Amino acid sequence: MQYKRIGLALLVAVGILGWMAVDTLHAQDQPHVFQGATLYPISSEPIDEGDLVIHQGEIVGVGPTGTVDIPADAVEIDASGQVIMPGLIDTHSHIGGVSGGDGSDALHPDVRTIDGIDVRNSGIMRARAGGITTVNVMSGSGHLMSGQTTHLKLRDGRIIDDLLLCYDDAPEICGGMKMANGTNPQRSAAPFPGTRAKAAAQARELFLEAEAYREQLDAGDSPDRDLRMEALVEVLNGDRIVHFHTHRHDDIITILRLQEEFGFEVVLHHVSEGWRVADEIAEAGVPASIITLDSPGGKHEAAKLYFKNGRVLSEAGVDVSYHTDDPITDSRLFLRSPAIGVRAGMDRAAALESVTLAGARQLRLEDRIGSLESGKDADFILLSGDPLSVYTRVNETWIEGTRVFDRSDPDDDAYFTGGYRIFDGTMNHVHNIHE
Repeated sequence: MQYKRIGLALLVAVGILGWMAVDTLHAQDQPHVFQGATLYPISSEPIDEGDLVIHQGEIVGVGPTGTVDIPADAVEIDASGQVIMPGLIDTHSHIGGVSGGDGSDALHPDVRTIDGIDVRNSGIMRARAGGITTVNVMSGSGHLMSGQTTHLKLRDGRIIDDLLLCYDDAPEICGGMKMANGTNPQRSAAPFPGTRAKAAAQARELFLEAEAYREQLDAGDSPDRDLRMEALVEVLNGDRIVHFHTHRHDDIITILRLQEEFGFEVVLHHVSEGWRVADEIAEAGVPASIITLDSPGGKHEAAKLYFKNGRVLSEAGVDVSYHTDDPITDSRLFLRSPAIGVRAGMDRAAALESVTLAGARQLRLEDRIGSLESGKDADFILLSGDPLSVYTRVNETWIEGTRVFDRSDPDDDAYFTGGYRIFDGTMNHVHNIHE
C-alpha cells in the first residue's frame, strides 16, 4: 500500500537564521544536487564518488558523478569527503513520551498511541541527531496487546498530524498493533494471565471474538460498534501489522503458531533467542526486528541475546532489521547496532539494509523510503565517514527535501552531544525547537 503525507508543515519557524530559511525553501522549490559524496543507495552497490539530486521533496537522480542529469538551476552542494545514505528507519521506538493501555485489561486493541504522543518531546530531535527519519512508535510490552502503533516521519511539525504516515486507501490506519508475550505481560493477577499458556489462550479468545465480529460484518449485519473489534478486524484482514514483543525461543514459536492459526501479518520484535529457531522463523516467512545491547544486564529471558543474532537470522533467510527500543538504545547511537552485527559476522550489506530498506519493508513503506532511488522521498543523511565506524557522526539529516538536523548548528549539536539533563528541559542553554 502507498502512504501519504498528512499535514506537512510548510511554515519556517520564527527565529531561524534567514539563510537557513532560504535553504529550506529552496530544497523544496529549487533542485539541489549533493556532489562528490560516497553514496550508499542500499538497493544497489555503493558509489565511490556520486551525485544525489532532489526536488520537491523527492529524489530525482542518483548515480556516479557525470552520469546524473543535473538541472541548470540546481543549487550545488559540495559533499565530497562525506557519506550519503538513506535516512534510518526505526521499527520500534518509544520516543515522544508515548503511552498505551492501562491496568484495566491485558488486551487493549482499541487504544491508539496517536492519542498519547508528544511531538514536541526532545526525543524527536534526538532521533534526528542519530539520522533517524522514520519511526514506528509503540507503547510498552506490559500487556498482551497494548494498542495501535503510530508511524511517524520526523518532519518539523507542531502537532502529530504533521508527522503522520497513513495508508492512502485507509487514512484511519497509521500504524500496526503492538502485542507481547513472555514475562512482561504475565504479571500475577487477573485480568493478566500469570502464565505463558494462559497468555496465548487469552490472545486466542480475543481473536476468535474478532473473527465472529467480522463474520457479522461480512454477512451484512449491523452489530453495535466495537472499537476493540474494529481494530482486530483490521489485523485479521491484513490492514494492520502485528508487532510482537518476544524473547525466548519457545515464545517465538508460540507467535508463529498464533500467526498460522489466524493468518495475521506479524513482525517479531527483539527476538533475543531468534538464533535458536532461525530456520523456523525463515520457513514461516516472518521478518524479525531485533535489538543489540552493548552492555550486560536486563531481564532473564534476554540473557541469551548474543551479537551473532543478526548474522544467524540473516543467513537463515530471515528479513532482519534493527531497532532502538529507545530509551533502551539511545536513538542517537542507532548505527552502532548494525556495526555490532558486522563485528559478529553479519554481512555488511545486510547490516546496512537492516536500518534502512529492511525496516521500510517491515512497515510496508519500501515503495517510498529505505533506499536512494529516483521517485522516493528525499530522506537521507550526511555522515562524516563510514556508516559503521564508531568515529562517524551524523552531519545532517534531511526529510522530504528539508534539513531537520545540522550538526554545525550549536543548538542542533547539543541534542547529539548533551546528556539527559539537557534533553529534559531543565537546562536553559538548550532551546526547545518546538517552542
